[in-house]
Amino acid sequence: MALFGRRRPLERTPLDGIDTVLADLDGVVYAGPGALPHAVESLNAAAATARLGYITNNAARTDVSVAGHLTSLGLTVAPSDVVTSPQAAMRLLTGIVPPPATILVVGGDGLVDEVQKAGYTVTRSADGGPQAVVQGFAPEVAWTDLAEAAFALKVPEEEGGIPWIATNTDWTIPRERGVAPGNGTLVSAVHTAVGRLATVAGKPETPIFEEALARFSATRALFIGDRLDTDIMGASRAGIDSALVLTGIDRPKHVLAAPEGSRPTYILGDLRGLHEPYPAPTVRDGVYDVNGAAVRVRGADVEIVAESGNQLDLLRAGAAAIWASGTPVFVLRVPERLYDDPFHRP
Repeated sequence: MALFGRRRPLERTPLDGIDTVLADLDGVVYAGPGALPHAVESLNAAAATARLGYITNNAARTDVSVAGHLTSLGLTVAPSDVVTSPQAAMRLLTGIVPPPATILVVGGDGLVDEVQKAGYTVTRSADGGPQAVVQGFAPEVAWTDLAEAAFALKVPEEEGGIPWIATNTDWTIPRERGVAPGNGTLVSAVHTAVGRLATVAGKPETPIFEEALARFSATRALFIGDRLDTDIMGASRAGIDSALVLTGIDRPKHVLAAPEGSRPTYILGDLRGLHEPYPAPTVRDGVYDVNGAAVRVRGADVEIVAESGNQLDLLRAGAAAIWASGTPVFVLRVPERLYDDPFHRP
């Protein structure tokens, strides 16, 4: 544990009292094939005191392939430790259209595998008599696949049309070379064509969290993510604590602007922060102080009262002050220094 330093007995870390750690993957554990700095050793250390599970909205791969990838990075992961959005989609689908129905699948092996394991027949064509459409991300999804979904969904559900379930609606996905379009953009293309909305199984909706909490028998869980609009909002809806790690999509300026319902319990620079004492802000005369970094909101101005030399603590203090003000960030004058971004990202 020397990697994470020492702490006084009364200081609490984000892991204190936690029996289950649920981690997102893209932007938290890895970006592309490679592990993010400090992620593997931090999660392995967390396994000494908590059950680890991994939750992903990425529907492109099977739980077996995800577990294999994580194991190759140095983690100890079985397929049952991985909860995917296709598994959450099957949780929804079986309550709407029981197997053995024929399902039009738009997506890759991860989605096809779960549909077949649930006892359904897979078709790729609207002419195959599908009783529902399930759509998930895969790099190989083409215009022709989206067109087949649109053809199958041309009749509104309230007029007798078939159900449409999306594994997730993430607009973007982090890759080694940068940020790329995610499943939300593909779902939006079908929505634009047919004028219908999909039922969503993955984050920020609760089915994927309910699946994970039940599978791991969690009583007090911590969810780690890199996106406010899916990870943190989803954890909030599921009623569990959350940690936003600044190694993926959302940046300090997004943290300051986070609306109620999408605000993390903890803000971490990287996963080493799981094992470090987490400073709660103190408040005096409207000034929010985190380890000497102090911020207040006065009128329409956000003011940096003091700096400690630690950008993460300054961000934490700024977020606490802005969130407590009840004022939308877009009407505030926020100094650029407050959302400086020295944190690692792909």
